[in-house]
This record gives sequence, C-alpha cells and structure tokens, in this order.
Amino acid sequence: MSTAHPATTSPRVAVVTGAGLAVPGLTLPDELLGTVRDGGFDPVTGLVGRDLRHKDRASRLALRAAAPALRDAGLLDGDGYTGPGDTTAVVVSTNVGILENVCSFADTIARDTVLGLSPLGLPQTSSNVIAGSVAMAHGLRGPNVTLCNGPTSGLDALYWARALIVTGRAETAVVIGVEPAGDIVTKLLGTPALDGAVALVLESAAGAAERGATVRATVAGCARAADLAGAVARAGGLTPDLWLTEAAGDPAGPRAHAVLDPAAGLGAASGALGLLQAAAAVAHLDEHGRHTVLATCGGPEDDGVAAVFLTGPHHTP
Repeated sequence: MSTAHPATTSPRVAVVTGAGLAVPGLTLPDELLGTVRDGGFDPVTGLVGRDLRHKDRASRLALRAAAPALRDAGLLDGDGYTGPGDTTAVVVSTNVGILENVCSFADTIARDTVLGLSPLGLPQTSSNVIAGSVAMAHGLRGPNVTLCNGPTSGLDALYWARALIVTGRAETAVVIGVEPAGDIVTKLLGTPALDGAVALVLESAAGAAERGATVRATVAGCARAADLAGAVARAGGLTPDLWLTEAAGDPAGPRAHAVLDPAAGLGAASGALGLLQAAAAVAHLDEHGRHTVLATCGGPEDDGVAAVFLTGPHHTP
C-alpha cells in the first residue's frame, strides 16, 4: 500500500453500515470494548451446517461473520442478499488462513504422492478461497481480493475497500479479517492464535443514503508508512478521542483521551487485528457519534505501520 487516502471531501465517501463477529464467546462488537454478555459464538456448534460442507475452517468462520454483518447493514433477508451483487466487492485479510490446508496437502503428497489428493480439497490451498466462498454464498460479483500482508493486513484491507468505493469500482464492500487456530498455526506463531473472524460492510455514502441505511461510521482516512507518526499524519492527522492499538507505549503515538487494545486476550489476531479494531471503533461511535477513532497496526519490527481514522455520524470536521 504505497499511496495514502487521507481525510477527504470527495463526493464519494466510504461509510460503515454493518458489523459482525464470529469470535468465541462474543456476540456483538461492543463486547470488544468491555461489554459483557452470556453466551456468544461457539465454534463447536457454529461451524456446522449444510452451507459449510466441504469448506475449510477459515472460510466457515468468514461466512459466519459476514452474514450478521450483512444483516446488520440491512442487506440480508430470508431470500438472500438484497444489495447490488454486481457492484459488491469482497476484501479478505488473512495471514495464516490456509496454512493448515497447505501443510495437510504437503503431508499427503509426501505419504501417498499426488495420487492421494482429493480434488474437493484443492481449492482450499488457494489464499483467495475465503473471499471466493463468501462471494459465492451471497452472489457478490464485484472485485474479489485477499490480502496476506502481515501485521497491517486488516487495516490494509479497509484501505483497499475504501479505495474501491471512492474510485467507483464498487458501491458496497464486505471486508473480513479471519484467522483460524490449529496446532500448525500455534507452532508457527509461537503463541495461541485467534480462532475467529470479523466483518464490516462498507458502502458509498450516497448509496447508503439512497436506501435509508444507518451510517455507523465514516472511513475518514487511511495510510501506510514506515513509522507510526508518518502513518497517522498521512491518514489525515486528525485528533482521536480513542486510539485502538497494540502500541500504547509508543512515544510517537498521538494524544488520545483513551487508548485500548480490543484484541487483548483473544490470541494472536494477525490479519484479523485491524478489522477487530475497526469493529470496536464502530461500537464506540454508536455511543459517541461526534468522536474520532484511530486504529493502528504494525510497528518498528514490521515492514510498516497502517493507520485508519473513523469518525462518527455526527462528527464535525
């Protein structure tokens, strides 16, 4: 991601109209901010059903997050997706989503040669199988993109979804961050991993207004830079009321009324981190419609830092 999308007065503005989670123990995005409810998503019972047959774990998690996000946006009913399928994009962020699949196939080849492979499982070795599964399930025929971009991947996905909308390539985008857990993933990361997914629905502001959708947040600015200060400045340099980050102690960080890591305690979130932050931002802006929230991912040990500003529906520039 080499070009910034700072805060803009462009007539095409990307807004968030829906959010959904498939994270163990959680139901709604406000639980990322500390709200406590009983129950919540259970992968044991939530990842079964005819619609998930023959699908890899990451795709199943993504589908279970996308459906409530689309329903929250008012774009899903009993008859299926009600939005413009031809102009709805799917953008997925995952770094280890197909790792277990690839390793399983490699083990099969080593043991039985290629004759032991099942053609039903081959699509699961493609990183884009997740985005493809969501698109096919809901009839979404717009741009279809998967990012596997390290720690900044989730916010990079928001960047590209916003770009698709602002440039007119799409009217709506389903943006998903998903990482499945497993023994191989834990061994690679060296720590227990998130076993879940989060989804946001982005639309053009004009499209959302035309169908009377509730705007939850505006994606006001996105950027990626070599360091935190540069990313924040390139994204628009707004003054945040809340900063969602893993880097709370970074002296280059902006002054904010509150700092929070919404993914703390969920396991290594990797490519889902930025979308978890964005979902938490939406929940905050539901209660504080005039606020500005900053989400940042990445740090000095990574190849860059990504920053996204989200503003509430009643925010005054």
